Amino acid sequence: MTPPPRAVVFAYHNVGARCLRVLLAHGVDVALVVTHRDNPAENIWFERVADLAGDYDLPVATPADPNSPEFIARVQALQPAFFFSFYYRLMLSPALLALATHGGYNMHGSLLPRYRGRVPVNWALIHGERETGATLHRMVEKPDAGEIVGRQAVPILPDDTAGEVFAKVTVAAEMLLDRVLPELLAGTAPLLLPELGAGSYFGGRQAEDGRIDWRQPAAVVHNLIRAVAPPYPGAFFELGNRRIVISRSLARPRDARPHSAGPELYAEGNRLLARCADGGVLRILALELDGEAIAPAALPARLGQNPIPLLV
Repeated sequence: MTPPPRAVVFAYHNVGARCLRVLLAHGVDVALVVTHRDNPAENIWFERVADLAGDYDLPVATPADPNSPEFIARVQALQPAFFFSFYYRLMLSPALLALATHGGYNMHGSLLPRYRGRVPVNWALIHGERETGATLHRMVEKPDAGEIVGRQAVPILPDDTAGEVFAKVTVAAEMLLDRVLPELLAGTAPLLLPELGAGSYFGGRQAEDGRIDWRQPAAVVHNLIRAVAPPYPGAFFELGNRRIVISRSLARPRDARPHSAGPELYAEGNRLLARCADGGVLRILALELDGEAIAPAALPARLGQNPIPLLV
């Protein structure tokens, strides 16, 4: 009887947990799960891969540098056929990748070659995309540049937030891996070389990148709000010494209210509306004032003016 293929799995986050389950369901011999120690400064809203590995009595490692000679020697002793990387946050060096006799494969949260690099779901929303997904590809030295094993698309609806789209991408990753894994393990999966010139690459984002520029059109502001909505830090702006974080908005048609001299927030009944620089209007569904969640329509009264000019 042929023994099951042996793999070392580098994994973190919800995608890491779901894809690890897929490997186990297909009988893969997971010799080691490599994951990250949680950052106490980070909002850990996702499933912990280390906990899942513990449930299945799988050995776990959390190296600060998986490319160190000591860790490479540890992995080499396991004689893995495959590496799998599922939302692991560090690049694996060519010296480490060479240890997987049947190759190393990474699950990326976009339809490669589009949105190579960091936080692809957030970038897709910022750019107003109507579709994204998951791609399994072979790992090479250059990030997200290896041959593609398969892709699974999901829709992005106009008011979806990054958290909602990330949940869809997690399911897409699970579906994709479950579909292509038998051929991949058998060595019969077709590999497609991506056209990197037709794609795009983006770097990481910081909390400050969520600052709203009210001089932008309504569509741009709306895309930023939903791209960094909780569990991410949120889109924000300041009025004087007051900080307002907007965590949810809805795109809506232009209303009949006469144009003001510039962008503004204004209460209309039990609704808070934001008119942007192009005259487009958003409905604000959730916000915080100086860290306190309040009903959006209460904001003008709390600040003592209605409408609230946004370019002062």
